[in-house]
Amino acid sequence: MISPGARKIRVALIEDDSLIREGFNQLINGEENCECVVSYGDCESALKDLENHLLDVVLVDIELPGISGIEGIPKIKTIMPNVNIIVITVHENDQLVFEALCAGATGYLTKNISPTKLIESIIDAYSGGAPMSTQIARMVVSSFQKNLDSPLTKRETEVLELLSKGKSYSTIADELFVDKETIRTHIKNIYLKLEVHSKAEAIEKALKDKLI
Repeated sequence: MISPGARKIRVALIEDDSLIREGFNQLINGEENCECVVSYGDCESALKDLENHLLDVVLVDIELPGISGIEGIPKIKTIMPNVNIIVITVHENDQLVFEALCAGATGYLTKNISPTKLIESIIDAYSGGAPMSTQIARMVVSSFQKNLDSPLTKRETEVLELLSKGKSYSTIADELFVDKETIRTHIKNIYLKLEVHSKAEAIEKALKDKLI
């Protein structure tokens, strides 16, 4: 909650779509508690200039020309360690959500958010909260619960996660400090437990059932 007479929350935008950028700009500047100080069309421009501004919150898109929003988040935090970064994107992919949060994002919103909710989220982040769109919050909760009923052991889950990233048996063996035959045994057990007959089927089922 912003107290009467307090200075406005100073916001920066990083969004490559000029229409969306201008829309957010006008929305934020139309609020008595917020001020859009500066906006950029890409991360490169932002990284060169952000330190010239006193900022509280940075709104950043994921899909940007050049450096992506997720790649840019830790770079922004290096420049401004105390700034609150909110991802605002069309993507609801759980992998992107966790990459963004792990990179240092404070919140994650989708672009279909209402104007009122966007302003509330900016104020929430400034006040120490972690704003997320409803569907993203559900995804996060679901993810924390995903392995509770998994038939796979922790090591089998690690093997399958590496397999899903396209890594070879030899590479997985090296990363987990075991021999390739041990990896083959793990994969055989994964196939049996998931009742599948190929790597593609195993990965598909694991993703569908939130096992990885």
